[in-house]
Amino acid sequence: MTKMRSKNPKISLQDIKQFEQEYDITLPKQYVDFLLEYNGGYPQESNFRISDDEGENLVNKFYGIGDMKNNLAKVFEVLEGEIPEDFISIANDPGGNEVLLGVSGEYQGKVYFWVHDIETEDEIGNMYILADSFARFFNNLYLSK
Repeated sequence: MTKMRSKNPKISLQDIKQFEQEYDITLPKQYVDFLLEYNGGYPQESNFRISDDEGENLVNKFYGIGDMKNNLAKVFEVLEGEIPEDFISIANDPGGNEVLLGVSGEYQGKVYFWVHDIETEDEIGNMYILADSFARFFNNLYLSK
């Protein structure tokens, strides 16, 4: 099970609801539970497998809600129009790529890896599915061998 090396200041369910209303999204319950527990931060086990072709990568940090440097609101605004509208970025890797969480439609609750420097005609052509739920993604993070 993944542990967090550090986490951000605690938030309330009301803080999350306010964020959802402001950005007109509904966050999956598993991710809401994560925010209530940790509000983002740095995972101890941070590696994940992208695909056979792409290999593995690692989570640099999970974004949180609040006044920290990179928070969900700032990242949402910076990436608006860059990532598909059915997604929100919840974490990054050291190279500026993003871990996305589906917040609507057929992608609701699923976790994807978005490669920022690949241009494709297909809106999700530069994305790789990592897990069918946030809990599965988070709990499958592992230490580098």
